[in-house]
Amino acid sequence: MSECPAHAPADHPKVPREKVGVLIANLGTPDDTSYWSMRRYLSEFLSDKRVIDYPKWQWQPILQGIVLSIRPFKSGAAYDSIWNKEADESPLMTITKQQVAKLTTGLHAKYGDDVMVDFCMRYGNPSTPSVVKKMVEAGCTKILFCPLYPQYAGATTATANDQFFRALMAEKWQPASRTLPPYFADDAYIDALAASVERAYAAADQEPDILICSYHGLPFRYLKEGDPYHCQCQKTTRLLKERLGWADDRIMTTFQSKFGPEEWLQPYTVEEVARQAEKGNKKIAVIAPAFSADCIETLEEINEEIKESFEHAGGEHFTYIPCLNDDDAHIAALMGKITENLKGWLD
Repeated sequence: MSECPAHAPADHPKVPREKVGVLIANLGTPDDTSYWSMRRYLSEFLSDKRVIDYPKWQWQPILQGIVLSIRPFKSGAAYDSIWNKEADESPLMTITKQQVAKLTTGLHAKYGDDVMVDFCMRYGNPSTPSVVKKMVEAGCTKILFCPLYPQYAGATTATANDQFFRALMAEKWQPASRTLPPYFADDAYIDALAASVERAYAAADQEPDILICSYHGLPFRYLKEGDPYHCQCQKTTRLLKERLGWADDRIMTTFQSKFGPEEWLQPYTVEEVARQAEKGNKKIAVIAPAFSADCIETLEEINEEIKESFEHAGGEHFTYIPCLNDDDAHIAALMGKITENLKGWLD
């Protein structure tokens, strides 16, 4: 709804009613699984200095000449194996829409038309600048930017925030802004994780010998340079263990998705699941607490590649515990963090 400001002359341009924006952000997704769509997406992702911080002169010739000539075919096939054919979109896109729909319902019930909820992706579409522009044009004079990463990392939370701030630079009238802090130790988030584990264990034909908490990896060098991600992942696992009331040997932290020649955070999930099988833990469960929604790294990498590594080493029963996605407990946890960070703007 647009109207002339009070006390303004009759010919004053109409302006939209002021509201607060809540902008949900996730990593991103290609538009489809074709070579050129995958190449555009991977080029944007792998050109991000927060993700791969090698000098441009060193990295770009390798990326544009070698990596992007080959990897789009492999990545396209991986995406195709999990693609939501009915909606013609990636599972991450489908799940993000479901999350935003529930958050919109909850926030509108609490704040009415004073809040506008939308989502964007760091890479691909809908782009962060396009959605920020839409929110500003709709009358959002304040925006809470919410990267859905429980644990902070420069390559996830920080680069999402960077893109949000760059989008604000293009606005003549910038809205006031806040960013959602990481919530790796939030009680409601830990409770939601624990409930998902309990449901999976109750439904399993045979109880797993060990739960592997597999987090997306980072180069080990990033930890030495001050990135807190590794420590926050370890704390999430510890709090989950305590919430479940388990002994130390029933749960462990690992890291997946290693890329390039550097040493990354260890132990590597793909190697650790094989070690577990070889040492006699023939029944394992894997959960991915760093991912707010199932995506290529969980549906394809964990549930296919990592599962295959476990079974090849003699593992017998592999249980993948899905991400929290749009589970009501997860939405309630996110609602709690969002409303906490809207205080002073909306109460």
